Amino acid sequence: MAAVAEGSTVAAAAKEAEYQAGVQKLVDLLSKLNPAAKEFVPSPAVASPSKKALSADAPVFDICSIGGGNGGSKDSAADAAFYIGNQQRRWRNGYINQGRRRTSERARRAEREGSIRRTVYVSDIDHTVTEERLADIFATCGQVVDCRICGDPRSVLRFAFIEFSDEEGAGAALNLGGTIFGFYPVRVLPSKTAILPVNPKFLPRTEDEKEMVIRTVYCTNIDKMVTQLDVKNFFEELCGEVSRLRILGDNVHSTRIAFVEFVHAEGAIMALNCSGMILGTLPVRVSPSKTPVKPRVNRVASN
Repeated sequence: MAAVAEGSTVAAAAKEAEYQAGVQKLVDLLSKLNPAAKEFVPSPAVASPSKKALSADAPVFDICSIGGGNGGSKDSAADAAFYIGNQQRRWRNGYINQGRRRTSERARRAEREGSIRRTVYVSDIDHTVTEERLADIFATCGQVVDCRICGDPRSVLRFAFIEFSDEEGAGAALNLGGTIFGFYPVRVLPSKTAILPVNPKFLPRTEDEKEMVIRTVYCTNIDKMVTQLDVKNFFEELCGEVSRLRILGDNVHSTRIAFVEFVHAEGAIMALNCSGMILGTLPVRVSPSKTPVKPRVNRVASN
């Protein structure tokens, strides 16, 4: 009997020692953890695997914590509501502005394509034919919106773009192909490009400026080595006295442009015959100008 009691006591002591050893091992393990680490709390959404949810360790967004420390205060809730409303307005305005830009681009593209369909290309135009006369001739096909004659340095003839108010006018203008304007029959084809509009602020506004335009020509493909005096002497020897001259250029393009105003309108008409002639090392292109040569404005230095 005494032996049985002694054996039971030994077994209990061994079990107690094993338990104390396990507790000590757990204490040693916990002592190695970071005491400042936050407690892990799994998200309730993980409980339903059928629904798409954030990861268990994703931070919880508290709408009332945006405004400050007191999550339950009315001021914090109002600040949070203002923040969210402001964000929604930004997103909405961003989508609206982007939609407006896309609509504007589509409108511009559609307008340009419509302008091309209303435009015809006319070639083999004699130098005696002016823009006014050409527009009057094609006005029999429909209302002419714009007429632009350009010079070709490889030919003594010129070409033009004529835009009508509707596509019917452009279609009727194709029937004028082969008609003799001046000394040569012209060719009329559908245009592949639209006429580049002139900045309205450069167009003539007064009767004096309109009269100046008649006496002015527009020159392109001018050699950069040519001086303003060279251009003046070139036109005065062939066409007549030049009253005003303006040469424009930049560091991007290899050539320059010029506006040449003559004392008499006959000089401007004769200058059109100079298209294709060599000025410097390049053939110059001469076309009627749509803008006058305005005098330079002297800038007054401000204090």
